Amino acid sequence: MLDLSALRQEYTNAELNERDAHTQPFLQFEDWFLQAQKSEVPEPNAMVLATSDTYNQPHARVVLIKEVRPEGLVWFTNYDSAKGHDLADNPQASLLFFWQPLQRQVRIEGVVKKVDAAESDAYFYSRPVSSQLGAWSSPQSQEINSRMVLVKNMASNALKYGTSPPRPEHWGGYILEPHYFEFWQGRASRLHDRIAYRKQDDGSWRIARLAP
Repeated sequence: MLDLSALRQEYTNAELNERDAHTQPFLQFEDWFLQAQKSEVPEPNAMVLATSDTYNQPHARVVLIKEVRPEGLVWFTNYDSAKGHDLADNPQASLLFFWQPLQRQVRIEGVVKKVDAAESDAYFYSRPVSSQLGAWSSPQSQEINSRMVLVKNMASNALKYGTSPPRPEHWGGYILEPHYFEFWQGRASRLHDRIAYRKQDDGSWRIARLAP
């Protein structure tokens, strides 16, 4: 077994005060995301997507965000995957961004919907052909006997579709429409800054500091 009790790091990079936070969480997210890009954080668009199934069992995995728009955050995946089935049964999810070099994380919670077919088409056809064929070739989240299943599927679909595969009906985009944001900035002595935004019935956002 691993004894990790002595692993610790002091957080002293920055601070987050209410007076410096944007009144709109999307603007605060954009500000932090651009700082992560400028700081060359590896894959700043990588986020943990947490869903739960009909037995209330949580599931988490890393996916890549592809767009942030005024109504929410967008990513693309296989609708027949485990996360797709979770979201069909319970369309509520949580996102987590962790930008370790900046000692920051962002939690976002909300309701998830599919984007329309035209949006899924537009993104699908912007991808490399190999990725388009991969969407046809992987029965995502299903058990397979070996990697050779994927290799054979890929070869078969390349022969079938060539360089112009259509978008599979089981593949497309989701958008999470947030009702909660939390921005976490690591601070010394574990007295971290946590600024939360909760969406109100009138569409405004209530800002509050949370104890770490």
